[in-house]
Amino acid sequence: MRSLFLLYFCWASLTSYAQTTKLTKQEVVTDIEALKKILDENSSYVYLNGYDINEDLDRYQRSLPDAISLEEFGLFLGETIGKIGDRHASVRGYRTQDSLYLPLIFAPEKDKVLVLHRDDKNLAFLQPSFPYLKAIDGVPYREIVQKALPEEVTAPKASYFTRAVRELRDIQKVYGYLQKPLPNELKITLSDSLLKNDTTLTLSPVERKKTFRPWDERLESAYLTLKDEEYNKTEILDQLFRVEDKIGYILLPSMVSQDDAPNLFSRIETFMKMIQKDSRALIIDVRNNGGGTRDLTYALAKYLVHPDSIYVVNATRQRGPLPLPEDYIESLHARYLFAYAALDYDEQQKVVEFLKTFKPMYQLEDTKYSAYYFGLLHGKKLASKSMYYDRPVYILANEKSFSAASVFVSIFKGLPHVRIVGMPTDGSSGNSERFELPNSALRIKLSTMVSFQKDGKILDGLGTQPDIRIERDKKQILWKTDAQLEKLRELVVKQEQQQINQ
Repeated sequence: MRSLFLLYFCWASLTSYAQTTKLTKQEVVTDIEALKKILDENSSYVYLNGYDINEDLDRYQRSLPDAISLEEFGLFLGETIGKIGDRHASVRGYRTQDSLYLPLIFAPEKDKVLVLHRDDKNLAFLQPSFPYLKAIDGVPYREIVQKALPEEVTAPKASYFTRAVRELRDIQKVYGYLQKPLPNELKITLSDSLLKNDTTLTLSPVERKKTFRPWDERLESAYLTLKDEEYNKTEILDQLFRVEDKIGYILLPSMVSQDDAPNLFSRIETFMKMIQKDSRALIIDVRNNGGGTRDLTYALAKYLVHPDSIYVVNATRQRGPLPLPEDYIESLHARYLFAYAALDYDEQQKVVEFLKTFKPMYQLEDTKYSAYYFGLLHGKKLASKSMYYDRPVYILANEKSFSAASVFVSIFKGLPHVRIVGMPTDGSSGNSERFELPNSALRIKLSTMVSFQKDGKILDGLGTQPDIRIERDKKQILWKTDAQLEKLRELVVKQEQQQINQ
């Protein structure tokens, strides 16, 4: 026990030291020069969107005092790297002032912010007659939201708004981003649906145990803490698969790997065999899915891709030493991405055909990026004709479908019988790596691969647009219904009836 105490004491002391020790001007300058080198040699997205990070880094160097805190430096780098357009980029290894919160729940509704509280296990409006946030201490909510999440400023619009609104609860951190001192009391202006008739509350920030969890959808909250291995459990799997009114439904809260959750992959096979006999459509739900691997994408492709078809669904180029070392190639293969020479004759012919019309939004330098690596769906390699599901398939996504989940949506968009439904995804695909700065020990995560969708657009910052847009309503926000899923089910039945009438 004594050794455990000493271990904890040492850790706490080091953590406190890391947060209170100042960095000298020369240490920061050295770290910035190291960062420039890391970006120039490894980052796949730096400079592509027109943002020259060197201008901000140089300006920051010129204005440096003799010493700054680790937190100040970390905040600056987080905000600055966030402008590159790399959705996997992050800066870690520092702590912000984040011990005071508002005792409220903030939820996004289109471009407005609902103010909620929790009543037992249910969510409710804090003030039913004035459900919307209008201002905090006189500052309009839009102005605060725009600065509440500086690391993610290049996220797709809906993705940024949803994530930033949730952050409003963490008011001390938000005020740090606003570069304003946090007062002991805050005036919260609430308004009606037109933002014209107001009421004002005065609240004091509270410690974490006196506030609520940030807003999540009920669907999401049930799976937030699950580890990948837990998707092997029967009681979890039973929640992810069902058939109602002859409509199959598969919920994928995370893009887990086949090695971690083999039982999930077995259940998919069993379920797909079952609905082959008597179903009118299939819904695959990847809302709020934060990503993982591409294993589930290719497991489901067995049923969604006709055996006589070959599709080029993803084209990528990798930063790194050229020619690419074997470990880089293995990393791409783990993402089901292959060089032209590694494809068979039929696949190569499809790639040649694809490249005739493929117009990437960025022309990348051949001296910095590898040749293209392609993602393909080859029906004959995936499955037999008996496995092909020939009825309508709807992929339900939202603005929190991220990383491998956003790739999932992008890959299947445009395939016969497949429709994307819901909201634009938080597109991202970058084969990220981590780097450490020499003096501050700040950890920098950066994408090293540029990933293009079939239409030539990148995923990062753009996402994938739905074929059928369905937004959540207030009842869904309050956990009373799943309006998006209900509307989609109604749409499936309606479209089937229209086909019958024709």
